[in-house]
Amino acid sequence: MFQSFFPRPKLFFQSAVAWFLVSLAIWYGFANDLASTFSLMREALPTVEGERPPFLNPDKVWVYQYIVLVTVLFCIAWFFIDRNRWYGWAVCGSAVILLVSYFQVQLGVWLNNWYGDFYDLLQLALSEQGTSNITSAQFYGQLLTALYILVPNIIILVLFAFFTSHYVFRWRTAMNDYYMTHWEKLRSVEGAAQRVQEDTMRFASIMEGLGSAFVSSIMTLIAFLPLLWTLSKEVTELPLLGAIDGSLVFLALLSAMFGTVLLAAVGYRLPGLEFNNQKVEAAYRKELVYGEDSDERAAPPTVKELFGGVRKNYFKLYFNYLYFNVFRYAYLQGANFIPLIALGPTFVAGAITFGVYQQISNAFNRVENSFQFLVNSWTTIVELMSIYKRLIAFESRINVEPSQAAEPALEM
Repeated sequence: MFQSFFPRPKLFFQSAVAWFLVSLAIWYGFANDLASTFSLMREALPTVEGERPPFLNPDKVWVYQYIVLVTVLFCIAWFFIDRNRWYGWAVCGSAVILLVSYFQVQLGVWLNNWYGDFYDLLQLALSEQGTSNITSAQFYGQLLTALYILVPNIIILVLFAFFTSHYVFRWRTAMNDYYMTHWEKLRSVEGAAQRVQEDTMRFASIMEGLGSAFVSSIMTLIAFLPLLWTLSKEVTELPLLGAIDGSLVFLALLSAMFGTVLLAAVGYRLPGLEFNNQKVEAAYRKELVYGEDSDERAAPPTVKELFGGVRKNYFKLYFNYLYFNVFRYAYLQGANFIPLIALGPTFVAGAITFGVYQQISNAFNRVENSFQFLVNSWTTIVELMSIYKRLIAFESRINVEPSQAAEPALEM
């Protein structure tokens, strides 16, 4: 799965994490103070009095330069460490996905500030009915500012979706080629055709999606945690707990931890059931395929028995998802009210404006969703685990003699 696409996968991923930590240490050690020397933008763009700095300024440009620089250096290093056939897509392609994910997070930070200014402007406009407190230039100027950022971003997202589609297919191609070189050992595995034709595509697609989401969650936390900590100063006190420094950060963390533990506990049987589901489906499909060429195969008693296994496993799966979804949806719906409850005393005291509330709400949701990565991705992770178990069992045939290989038993 990984060896077919990435060069020396274990070392590759370990070095990526290590390089990220080293780059982070260098940045906070001294590199963040070098904007005046190395930033491509030496002077800030002019702004109207009272407006926030634009999306691009010397400090921001230097951050982007640094991120691109350390990413390119990592790719160059692996060009010499171990350059396999898929180096361009596996190493450089993964770097592109991470860079675009990072810039999307930065855009989210800028939009969070923009929402604060815009909703404060709306509050000013609506504060006295029948009185004009803002001008059309102010109102449409704010919308135009967002338009300048969002239109290019839409183009980037379209191109990014196109790029990731090709990235996933290249990964699938790498797995397909790897498995087909060992087809003589793999062809006797139950559902071998499905694993090469379908599971490879699903595995690559889910891994790309989950991997991007996980990295994006980490980047979101790095970008939004300091912002949410600062915004927590606007909160006068929490119900029952009183005033706490960084209260919203701790609240988001505790909420996500509770949800993660809860859903992991109630959904622990789902991966095994998903794995079994594909095995019984494969056995049923195989018999039907043989029945297309032979009158002796796919006889009603055999098909009925095989389909009975499919039905039995599906009913177990439906029942387990029934109580899993009860807890899942109850938690997710309840989590939406956490910031409102937390800000209750602050609302009553009239201590914040509507714009600040929007900033807090957006930042809290971004941080909480990042902490909730496992909660939000649990059903996808379950599917990935079942595919992974099937492919691992599949690959186990490669390094053993055919007479020694055996399919794992169904997990009930």
